[in-house]
Amino acid sequence: MASRQTPRNGRGGRSASGPAQQDGAPAEAPPEVAGLGARAAAQRAVAELIGQNRALALEDALAQAARGLEPAEAALARAIATATFRRFGLIREALRGRLDQGLPEDQPLLLALLATGAAQILDLAVPDHAAVDLAVRLAKADRRTQHLGGLVNAVLRRVARERDAILAGGDPLGDGAPDWLAARWRAAYGPDRAEAIGRAHLAGATVDITVKADPEGWAGRLGAVSLPTGSLRLAAGSGPIGALDGFEAGAWWVQDAAAALPAKLLGARAGERIADLCAAPGGKTAQLAAAGAAVSAIDRSAPRLERLRRNLERLGLAAEVVVGDALALDRPGSFDAVLLDAPCSATGTIRRHPDVAWTKRPDDIARLAGLQARLLDHAATLLRPGGRLVYCTCSLEPEEGEAQIAAFLDRNADFARVPVGPDEVGGLAEIIDPNGDLRTLPCHLGGGTDARGGLDGFFVSRLTRRT
Repeated sequence: MASRQTPRNGRGGRSASGPAQQDGAPAEAPPEVAGLGARAAAQRAVAELIGQNRALALEDALAQAARGLEPAEAALARAIATATFRRFGLIREALRGRLDQGLPEDQPLLLALLATGAAQILDLAVPDHAAVDLAVRLAKADRRTQHLGGLVNAVLRRVARERDAILAGGDPLGDGAPDWLAARWRAAYGPDRAEAIGRAHLAGATVDITVKADPEGWAGRLGAVSLPTGSLRLAAGSGPIGALDGFEAGAWWVQDAAAALPAKLLGARAGERIADLCAAPGGKTAQLAAAGAAVSAIDRSAPRLERLRRNLERLGLAAEVVVGDALALDRPGSFDAVLLDAPCSATGTIRRHPDVAWTKRPDDIARLAGLQARLLDHAATLLRPGGRLVYCTCSLEPEEGEAQIAAFLDRNADFARVPVGPDEVGGLAEIIDPNGDLRTLPCHLGGGTDARGGLDGFFVSRLTRRT
């Protein structure tokens, strides 16, 4: 399929079936209609993100939209909304070609209604008639859209009839990412690797865990796969995380295998003073504390740090928890090591959070890169001579990784890179770049091609301050 074209803005979503919807929140779904509440919640969450509130994460939008739903209905809402964003490029193209005046970009509620309906038809095991009928019911339940039932019915029925042709025309990269982001990955990684990244995004993510001790024993208890890096990967359908053996007892925590590498490479030792900057939600803090280090976990978000505290309590671990801006931490030369998991575009987590691809903008990357540079320079002041600094981002963008470290080393002559060896990452030499930094991609470890399920995209660099 040709690359996605920029949507036509300012156009109504009218077809021969009727006029465009006016903006406004959809009405609450009638509770007596099975499955309608889940569809209404998915529609509201998707509309929120594709409308004006692009800074919101899908999980937060769903938490609001699905409030009051039974767990099964909330899970269905999450599945629909996630599927919508996972193939949003494909869905937009399919809808654009079946609306006389193109996509209703200026009417996010109508676009969300059509997109969530199409996602059920194209990507979920939902009977076509249920997806269409409930979308029409949603339209008619709101006085502002009740006249659009015919449009919704006609468009979604056509999507259902032409499903095979729509899917056959898909593009592994463009189906899940906008043009500007796909172009960046082609430039950074080449067309073949970029397409492999796209396939991994469409395949979705597995659930990985980090254990405090006895990984082989826990692999047997949980029926998990031991990964070369030391993480365990749970089998699909393992059940609710909180109900699994060892969770309540604090034997392990959920953490993507790539996300576990920065703390591992820091090499924390018992008694060392370590600063974990931008620490929430706390997986890396737990790793450092489990190694016996005296950890100071700093983050601006009090709610996210509360989650960190609860996790540490469940795990039986301790750390100093500091609510505040890492740039304002005034402890020069106080730490043996610093781990900086810097705020970033999070494009490395799209297989897990597909909404990221559609809520970020090109200027976000430049803005975040500036913040990362300031955080890196400040982190350097916190280290004692001979101390270690690990910088990481869950981003695929070179400006937030390779270019960031190159610029930092140019500015800070008293720091040097400590290259990572294959033996430190389970022999996965392909995730080590020529400089000795780590660059994991979603397509690594079988992402998009086999049951191993890939990795989140991370950049990690290990540095030392000369004495």
